[in-house]
Amino acid sequence: MAEICLLGTGGMLPLPDRFLTSLYAEYNGKAVLIDCGEGTQVAVAKHGLKMSRIELILITHCHADHVTGLPGLLLSAGNSSRTAPLEIAAPESCIPVIENLMSVCGGLPYEVKLRALSDDRQSEFTADMIDPMLTVKTMPLSHRVSCLGYSLVLRKKPVFLPQNAKAMNIPVEFWKRLHNGETVTLEGGLRIPPEAVTGEKKPPLKITYVTDTLPVPELELFAMDADLFVCEGMYGLSDKKASMNEKCHMLMQDACNIAKLADAKKLWLTHYSPAEKEPHVYEDELREIFPETVVSDDGISITL
Repeated sequence: MAEICLLGTGGMLPLPDRFLTSLYAEYNGKAVLIDCGEGTQVAVAKHGLKMSRIELILITHCHADHVTGLPGLLLSAGNSSRTAPLEIAAPESCIPVIENLMSVCGGLPYEVKLRALSDDRQSEFTADMIDPMLTVKTMPLSHRVSCLGYSLVLRKKPVFLPQNAKAMNIPVEFWKRLHNGETVTLEGGLRIPPEAVTGEKKPPLKITYVTDTLPVPELELFAMDADLFVCEGMYGLSDKKASMNEKCHMLMQDACNIAKLADAKKLWLTHYSPAEKEPHVYEDELREIFPETVVSDDGISITL
């Protein structure tokens, strides 16, 4: 099971009762953090989460409200006795900015590995530091600077059928490898594919995180069938649409329409403007577009 927590729901600048948007996703005791604006390490502690479990940080883009919390978080991790490497993945154009931010950290007691991701095409990589079954997929968004959306796709192992393995006289030491999807070769040269001892494949778990973008058509496919779609909604008033188009952001209604087209199971709205003091007033209207819409608050969590 994956434990998901939206650390904050704010955009642009933190407020006394609203941290900046950041997502914490934990699986088997290891966590991915998406975005790291000012004060993110405080939000991690406030919501009772473990900074020591963060193994991978994904940065959407290098605007201050998404990245300037990195020095504080990295230093806090070092002061918490971390020695294991930590990886930060970001659009390629962001890497120099991240390196400059890290220059104020001094000598960290652990290695920070930087992974440059394509700014202008979709890509994916296996997040082995979390689990070999976890794939991180990216999609270029339409913002004023290079910006990526992320999908975390966690493949599930099929049911293992020990009765099949016993019937084929497969030694127990091979069972785990077969369950992990490997083909094994027995003594005598007989090759056994994993399908011989596993049942029907299960659909993967998918979490899609999108913020700071126009509602581009490609998002429908990128978020398709997401178990949880986390998407920005700066404002809930339709008369803000022209302004949001100029600034390359979305309205709450845009996010709901995308979630509906993508057949997502649940939508969490986030990245509210500081001027949007009461986002919950739009909830009924938004659920008419997409019934599984949640106007999120800081610290909202779910087990998937």
